Amino acid sequence: MIGSLFAAIFFASIAVVAMAASRAYCADIEPAEDGPLPGTPPYPVLGAAAAAIGAVLVAVGATPLQLGIAAILTFALVACWCSDTLCGLVPDVFTLVPLAVLLLFAFAHRDWGMAASATIAFTPFAAAAFFSRGYGMGWGDAKLVALCGAALGAPAAIFGLSLACGAAAIVHRLRGAGRSPIAFAPYIAAASGVILPLGFGH
Repeated sequence: MIGSLFAAIFFASIAVVAMAASRAYCADIEPAEDGPLPGTPPYPVLGAAAAAIGAVLVAVGATPLQLGIAAILTFALVACWCSDTLCGLVPDVFTLVPLAVLLLFAFAHRDWGMAASATIAFTPFAAAAFFSRGYGMGWGDAKLVALCGAALGAPAAIFGLSLACGAAAIVHRLRGAGRSPIAFAPYIAAASGVILPLGFGH
């Protein structure tokens, strides 16, 4: 119980730092005219969700290594959610830097599965970004997907990303947004956050 409480506070703190980093990054950026409409991220919800992830991970018996990976992923997910909502961007600093940290650790321990999972998750989204020229799917989203694949493993990541795509399509249709672009990072982040405890629990 005490461990879950400390984990909740720690992960909520990570979310707060991620929110601040996102606001600082987007402060001087004007959203593109052909990008998603800017909005206000649900800061209290994101903080509460991060706290819940930390508490649940401890409760299901996540190892210290898994908690570290989850902390890195949580920071990236919150920062990317906020950035995509605020200025329509998924910055490389919030995707490639965490991904590089995970892959360097994996390579140091000869864990090739993490790189393979990142590649498997990244490939279809990269293809979508390439053929849509970044309009139907952005390269920032594809890089975030690669990070999720590395952190969660290919099976869990693919399941979560399938949920994200389905939810995005349904919400977009219900809003009657037509062919207008949407901020996809929040859907990736939400689905990955749900899958995280399931993937790391024993």
